[in-house]
Formats: sequence, C-alpha cells, structure tokens
Amino acid sequence: MANTNGSRADINTAKQKQATDTAEDIRPFVAPSRKVGLDAPLRWLKLGWRDFRRIPQLSFGYGLVLTAISVLIISIAWSAHSLVLAIALIGGFFFVGPAIAIGLYSMSRQLENGITPVLMRCLREGRKNFGNEMILAFIFLIIFLIWARAASMVHIFLPSFGATTPADLIKFLSIGSTIGAVFAALVFCIGAFSIPMMMDRNVDAITAVISSVNAVLHNKTTMLLWGLMVVTGIVVGILAGFIGLAVTLPVIGHATWHAYREVIDADAWERSPGIKTD
Repeated sequence: MANTNGSRADINTAKQKQATDTAEDIRPFVAPSRKVGLDAPLRWLKLGWRDFRRIPQLSFGYGLVLTAISVLIISIAWSAHSLVLAIALIGGFFFVGPAIAIGLYSMSRQLENGITPVLMRCLREGRKNFGNEMILAFIFLIIFLIWARAASMVHIFLPSFGATTPADLIKFLSIGSTIGAVFAALVFCIGAFSIPMMMDRNVDAITAVISSVNAVLHNKTTMLLWGLMVVTGIVVGILAGFIGLAVTLPVIGHATWHAYREVIDADAWERSPGIKTD
C-alpha cells in the first residue's frame, strides 16, 4: 500500500510539473509592445522629474556617484593625452550606463508600489537577477570591445593630439561619429527596456533583450526622439560643469522606468519577489 501511495504521489508530482512546464511554454517568446505617440518621451521625462522630486536626496546621491565615475573616466583619458582613449572610455560608460541605472529603476518601481525607497532595498532589487544581468553585461562588453577596436582603427585619420588640419579633424569626427552612432543605436535598442523588465519580472535575459529591440522597432520615430532627448540631457549635464549630470542622469533613469511600464506589456511574466505587487 505504501508503494502504491508513493507511486501515486510521484504521478501527481509529475503531472504538476508537466502542468507548470505547459503553463510556462504558452508564454510569448517576446513581450508584446504598445504603440506610443510622439508625446510619450516628454511625458516620461515629466514622470522622471516627479520621481526625482519625491526622493531628491537618494536620487541626487545616486547621480553624484554616476557623475564621479564619468569625471574619473575623462580624467584618465585626459592624463593619457589620447583623444581615441577619451572617446572609447566615454563610449564605454554610456554602454554600461543602463546597467548602472538599475538602482534608479528600482527607486521608481518602489515609488509606484507605494514603498519608500531605501538604498539597501535598491541594491537587493538589482542583485536578485544577477545571473541575467551578467548575461546582458557580457553582451554589452562584446559590443564595446568591437566598438573600441573600430574606434582604434579610426585613429589612422587623426594620429595624435598634435598638429592637425581642419580637414583631418572633420574627417576623423565624421567617420568616428558614424561608427559610434551605429554601435550606440544597437546598445540603445538592447538596453532601452531589457534591464527594467528583468528587474520587474521573472524573465530571462534573451527574452528581455529581444522584447526591448522589438519595442524600439515598433516605435522607431518615438524612440528616436527619446534617444535624442536622452543625449540632450547628458550634454546639458556636462555643459553645466558635470554637476548637472547628478540631476539629469537620475531623471533619465526614472523616466526610463516609466517608458518601460508604458511600452512593454509584461503581464505574462510574474512580478519579481520581494516587493508589493500593484
């Protein structure tokens, strides 16, 4: 009798596992995306600014850390007297920027769920999907290494900081900007929504990346405008003596969370544990 009960239990367990697997299999490979209008980026920025104002000390402190990293990168490049190194390091910072901003996404997520954000909770939020985040970081690293190699090849058009003609400088900046724009567009498509989605839902890195690319392509004009606004915000922060980045970077990070919530329909995946559901 005991063996019979044991067999029945095994059968029930197998059925439950099969049902679970089946339930997982019916989820879409790509999260559906919503079509948004050209007014969406400005709305995201307003929501990002609202989040910044709700937690100014935490957001500004996070922004100061990001600013310190950017200043350190530029200082290293300046001391090396290499324009190529400067461009490569700054480009690398922008490549890993979406991953670094995960703390800002966590803050906005907590505010959305009626929770007062604290730094330690933000760190835990970023750590719980560490494996998938490392996969995405590896993807960014490969892209950056290829981009850095391409940037070093552009060096032949401007050998050093020494005497150069205006024509040489224009040629270098044109070719370098074109190459950089291609890689920046690729990274933007991958990172636009993937990291907020991985933090918010129990989803693997590949699904999050494909969902992000699909959402960007589904809203090409709007996302182009959003990308230009992001770049403008960063440039404004730099022109404001870099200290402006301590404001613009957090606002952009908070706004990115609201962009993800509006564009990506991730209801097919469970919310990540450790936070009150909406």
